[in-house]
Amino acid sequence: MAIKVFISYSHGDGSLVARELADTLKAEGLEVWYDKNEILPGENWGEKIAEGLKESNAMVVLLTPEALKSSQVRWSIDYALGEKAYKHRLIPVMLGSPEEFGNDNFPWILKHLKVINLPDRGNSEEGLKQIARALEEVA
Repeated sequence: MAIKVFISYSHGDGSLVARELADTLKAEGLEVWYDKNEILPGENWGEKIAEGLKESNAMVVLLTPEALKSSQVRWSIDYALGEKAYKHRLIPVMLGSPEEFGNDNFPWILKHLKVINLPDRGNSEEGLKQIARALEEVA
């Protein structure tokens, strides 16, 4: 079965990295669900997100302090954790230094997954390719 990767992120501080990640994953031959490419103006945003989650079977969640406060990001994480198709295919990516996060905001369950840390907030081609390799390992 081919992997289709859902990218979850906070629109405030994760947008640039999300776009770069979507482009990198596509270049690596993966199918990607990225909201900016999938949702047209005027479409029901919530409905399209739910559809994207159902169509996908892997998730990269871009974590920032702002993303951890986002109910939409938390909801997508909860969905992936509860869906059999996403088993071992939820990849949390911490953007920035761990000190920025604090332990209070970081969901305990994510601490039990292999977290990829991009201290430079993803501005590294190698860091983005590391995410693609992690997805290929769980394919």
